[in-house]
Amino acid sequence: MTRSAESVSPAVSALSWPWALGIDALLVVVFAAIGRASHEHSVDVLGVLDTAWPFLVGLAAGWAILRAWRNPTAPLRIGAPLGAIVVVGGMLLRVVSGAGTAVAFIIVATITLLVFLVGWRGIAALVLRIRRRP
Repeated sequence: MTRSAESVSPAVSALSWPWALGIDALLVVVFAAIGRASHEHSVDVLGVLDTAWPFLVGLAAGWAILRAWRNPTAPLRIGAPLGAIVVVGGMLLRVVSGAGTAVAFIIVATITLLVFLVGWRGIAALVLRIRRRP
């Protein structure tokens, strides 16, 4: 089954997948920086990347699993499952690498990443809808 241009979300034409992936990666890094700052760790580039890398790997896996480039700005079809994959993948990699995964951290990471990854897509869809009104 091939996808016609009409079956692709209108938001796709408003924001290409490299931009969407870049926004996702930036938000994962922001999540890591906020976490480090709230726990009084240094917010230097290497420290933030050390915290962010498991979630960035989870993000890459999520994009591949969901084939997110097909409809990168869909809030519920891409954003929600992507958030779940990022959290699960990131936490598993943290366990394997010897980093902590306290229950409170898992809860905060899940909420924050879902708000970030679904939220920006929802805002983009709303803006696009408003811009397309006659």
